[in-house]
Amino acid sequence: MEILQQHSDTARVWEEAEEFIGLFHRENREAGDPRARLAAVRAELAETGTYRHTPQELVHGARVAWRNSNRCIGRLYWNSLRVRDRRGLTEGSEIADECFEHLREATNGGRVRPTITVFAPDAPGRPGPLIWSEQLVRYAGYGDHHSVTVGDARNAELTEALLRLGWSGGAGTPFDLLPLVVQGVDDKPRWFDTPADAVLEVPIRHPDPQDDWSDWSLRWHAVPAISNMCLEIGGIHYPAAPFNGWYMGTEIGARNLADTDRYNLLPAVARRLGLDLSSERSLWRDRALVELNRAVLDSFDRAGVTIADHHTESRRFLSHLEREERKGREVGADWSWIVPPISGSATPVFHRTYEDRPSTTAYVHHEGAQERARGRDLV
Repeated sequence: MEILQQHSDTARVWEEAEEFIGLFHRENREAGDPRARLAAVRAELAETGTYRHTPQELVHGARVAWRNSNRCIGRLYWNSLRVRDRRGLTEGSEIADECFEHLREATNGGRVRPTITVFAPDAPGRPGPLIWSEQLVRYAGYGDHHSVTVGDARNAELTEALLRLGWSGGAGTPFDLLPLVVQGVDDKPRWFDTPADAVLEVPIRHPDPQDDWSDWSLRWHAVPAISNMCLEIGGIHYPAAPFNGWYMGTEIGARNLADTDRYNLLPAVARRLGLDLSSERSLWRDRALVELNRAVLDSFDRAGVTIADHHTESRRFLSHLEREERKGREVGADWSWIVPPISGSATPVFHRTYEDRPSTTAYVHHEGAQERARGRDLV
């Protein structure tokens, strides 16, 4: 039975490898005829049960995976992704160090650069390393009651697990940096303190001078680096491959700071603005949401940190569709993710339909990734 499973796995890898190598050579004419490369891949598969991408294949595969990301509105720049090849690293502390260096390079003094760092892939009988943390930068959530949390309520379970594991905690503010949780090959998950110099944070203040919100000490980090998704290229799985673009303002202002299971700031903003919270017909939530998003965009602009607004990014996405269609490539998209969480019908992406197309070159959440991000089974 085990031999049959190995044969099935090898056949699947070959099928996906053949598809990807063909794509790579079609889109990179200088690579020449793919037949010699396919023969080499097939021989390597027969001998080892896997194969190794060339550096050029890795770069193109990571970029195509971004191009194929159905939930991402910012794909116009897919071909600019910087790829850091760290496939030789398997040990937890080395991976953590490279993740922090990824943040420094991607931050780029505020001119955020789309970047991915690729660590060792899965191999037959030996899974690759894992990054348990959902993003390279996360804020702690403290609280012993479901309705009272200081910080990011989404991370309360992970924070509790880390404290049980020996983390001493931060200063107890709403924006304490959590450690990064990494599991090296043949190792258990371990936490690593996030160096302050690896994280650029932007103070969030309201643009109106009569109410700048500075007394709230709001802030958010500059680089959204997803770290618990697996990069799949041509049948090879890279389970640790953190990647980032730059923020769209609504991710922070309409979700991270506004969602009731995150920072839940809309009631406080509405009260600060003197709005009537006694009736939904005052639209206090909507008005507070707009002001919170204004504050995020203005604050990032004043700090000189790259950020996109949802109207501009929506138009750019349609430009991406047009560009891809001219090249004969079909673009998949998930409407519920592409349409912004604020003023959706005022953006052009709202008024059309999309097909959620699967792909074998993609970033995917493998089974258990979301549970690990919460710190479940960490201790």
